Amino acid sequence: MSDTGRESFTDKASAAIKPDSQKSTTEHFGDKMKGHGDSMASTLQPNSEKSGTQKAGDTFSSNSNHNDQSLLDKAKNAVGMGDKH
Repeated sequence: MSDTGRESFTDKASAAIKPDSQKSTTEHFGDKMKGHGDSMASTLQPNSEKSGTQKAGDTFSSNSNHNDQSLLDKAKNAVGMGDKH
């Protein structure tokens, strides 16, 4: 379970599973906005105040605000479902 004020893990997983090619422009925009909002919330919330599950979720989604790819992005790229940057 994600911490209060953070994007739910279910929403993150749903957005990640659906291929970008099947998303509408509105979905792309919504995903991007939610991601930025959650990243900001991650930055503002000290690690000492995060639950164990939130810390794990942030690690998995690379929400530590580095330029590293998340494990999820790496997996999507490996199967050809990720962004082609």
